[in-house]
Amino acid sequence: MPSYRIADLPADDRPRERLAKLGAQALSSAELIAILLRVGVSGESAIQMGQRLLQNLNGLSGLHRASFDELCAQHGIGEAKAAQIKAAIELGRRLMLESPEERPTINSPAEAAALVQYEMSALAKEEMRVILLNTRNSVMDIVTVAHGSLNAAQMRIGEIFTPAVRKNAAALIAIHNHPSGDPKPSPNDVAITRAMIEAGKLLDIEVLDHLIIGLGKYISLKEKKLGF
Repeated sequence: MPSYRIADLPADDRPRERLAKLGAQALSSAELIAILLRVGVSGESAIQMGQRLLQNLNGLSGLHRASFDELCAQHGIGEAKAAQIKAAIELGRRLMLESPEERPTINSPAEAAALVQYEMSALAKEEMRVILLNTRNSVMDIVTVAHGSLNAAQMRIGEIFTPAVRKNAAALIAIHNHPSGDPKPSPNDVAITRAMIEAGKLLDIEVLDHLIIGLGKYISLKEKKLGF
């Protein structure tokens, strides 16, 4: 009979040993999940469980999106293992926002998107955030300014700029997500962008870009020359 225990694998093939020897970046996603799970179930190793989770939940982004109860509903994943997975995901999110002095300088749309892509691609509803920047384009803060459907006719543009005014930011980058996963800008997105730019001129706060986050990708309205 085939073995289903990680302990029965050759030492060089065990996830923890491979991580210690080669670094976490050398492991597959299934192997990293296996380290969190520690043990498998009857007929299935922890690595195979990790592979099954990724398949059932449509990859890492699906694992990120899954609720605690949805994780618990997976075969072999009780509350303890679900908590371990959710805790690891949350630590990754917090690392992105660790401390102001460690936050990066934004030099491109890709760098701005990277700050929020992981978290915002998993949101079930639309959300607008602003990255506040100083005169050197260093990140001062990332603030959520709107939830739910973002409609140009209903959105108060002043709410977008309130955190920037309070923190005396020199510029901002607006970012919102499309829960559908498709970041293609709508006419409404372009209208919001134009309104933000005009408001920014009045307040002397430059709107550097407006990004739309999709599933594993983003679009810069400035690069597309939409609203700018």
